[in-house]
Amino acid sequence: MPQIRPITDLRNTNEISELAHARKEPIFITKNGYGDLVVMSIEAFDSMLEDRELDAAIAEAEAEYTSDDQLINAKQALAGLKRKHFGK
Repeated sequence: MPQIRPITDLRNTNEISELAHARKEPIFITKNGYGDLVVMSIEAFDSMLEDRELDAAIAEAEAEYTSDDQLINAKQALAGLKRKHFGK
């Protein structure tokens, strides 16, 4: 469950820092009851960037296959390999 804190809690920077490191997820800061900021540890931020880069690489690979129309059925691929290597 996300942590949501009022902006006045930023006065206690040690508590916010400890919470960010312990939970390893963003802390949402509100101002006048509305979302205003997001605070997170460096580790959580790095992890988020790595996930984003991986997602982008997967999307790029999927786009290559769909643009070349090289997707084939797994049963067809297995049957082709059996014919090629075992003469079946």
